Amino acid sequence: MNAARKVVVITGASRGIGAGLVQEFLQKDYRVVACSRGMEQNGDPDVLAIAGDVADPDFASFIINEAVDRFGRVDTLINNAGIFVPKSFTDYCESDFTALVKVNLGGFFHMSQKAAVEMLRQGSGHIVNITSSLVAEQPLKALPAALTAITKGGINAVTRSLAIEYSGRGIRVNAVAPGAICTPMHPAETHGFLATLHPMGRIGEVREIVDAVLFLEGADFVTGEVVHVDGGAHAGHW
Repeated sequence: MNAARKVVVITGASRGIGAGLVQEFLQKDYRVVACSRGMEQNGDPDVLAIAGDVADPDFASFIINEAVDRFGRVDTLINNAGIFVPKSFTDYCESDFTALVKVNLGGFFHMSQKAAVEMLRQGSGHIVNITSSLVAEQPLKALPAALTAITKGGINAVTRSLAIEYSGRGIRVNAVAPGAICTPMHPAETHGFLATLHPMGRIGEVREIVDAVLFLEGADFVTGEVVHVDGGAHAGHW
């Protein structure tokens, strides 16, 4: 297999933002390793589809090993898989806590650690984390989600930490912090309410998150950045 073309690994790739990222990176002539619990093969030789749970460290190792075996390299990792559990703080239960930590933090940790080993071997790489703006950086009384904020806020912090750690070793680390985006995560009947959470008065589109990721992918002098794509919500109350 010719290893000259770049390879991106995308988690949470079966729908929503992840599916949009898969299609756009294929358009950019990348080979794509697409993984999620509901992932299915589509017959495209440039796509390696892998079904499984990124919270499992063995699965993370499997994904990166398969990427290298199939395509010869890993240039970019996009940590898109995540769950959102909005609840009043005292209504959270142990299973909520476990799920949020395992997927949002564990998935990031296992995937990023395994990918970073390969990127260090290559001497280059880019990790992009999909985090949150409304929950992690501009909490709203109308949308309580403290446990989700713990996990997504932690990813924003570790984005900057890893950017500094790897700044002289060829690896960039950035994040995109969306507001509410029109994906299957948000039922249509919630869109009106979610639109009110953004100063621009609407929810975002998948393509707008994809565009931000692509900007970071091509911005070689940018690392440690959290790009907010949230209709102005991060700027303050309104």
